[in-house]
Amino acid sequence: MGKIYYIIGKSSTGKDTIYKRILHDETLHLKSVVLYTTRPIRDGEIPDVTYHFVSEEDFQRLKAENRIIEDRSYHTVHGLWRYFTVQDASLDLAHHDYLIIGVLQSYLSIRDHFGAENVVPVYIEVDDGIRLQRALDREKKPENRKYTEMCRRFLADTDDFAEEKLVNAGITRRFINDDLERCIEEIRTYIGGIQNGYQS
Repeated sequence: MGKIYYIIGKSSTGKDTIYKRILHDETLHLKSVVLYTTRPIRDGEIPDVTYHFVSEEDFQRLKAENRIIEDRSYHTVHGLWRYFTVQDASLDLAHHDYLIIGVLQSYLSIRDHFGAENVVPVYIEVDDGIRLQRALDREKKPENRKYTEMCRRFLADTDDFAEEKLVNAGITRRFINDDLERCIEEIRTYIGGIQNGYQS
């Protein structure tokens, strides 16, 4: 039976970079699960690779068909954005291991759907001051400049990833991303150890 390795963490912790590096590590043989979103595509994102970009009508149709495993909604300054996971042929735990990136609530929903024994959290942590500086540097780019949304996300993380919620979710192992290469190596070793039965 395969497992789902679920990368989670606050905004600007380097999750996207870590996800891409771990996913493309050929020694781990991980497959991706492309999530769905109703938010607009951003520069550099690739449809059906980064996300399946769909409409609100698509979301409602899939929900009516009982194909949505988990979903979460954000009321942003740009309108309602949804992110969700759909039950389809792309998830075959009988034969493959998968890597997913998301937020704490989505991890809990996936864990409850597939079983705690089949879903492994990979929690990325970075000092809040460093995260804020990273987010600010990113938004200073001419193509971004969404400072209000940046602040909303940063403040929401304080509640979404409160220590009590992490404890209740059973998340004890943390990977500190103060050195990207070291952090990636620790995660690679951790996943490889589970795959080879060295740790659980």
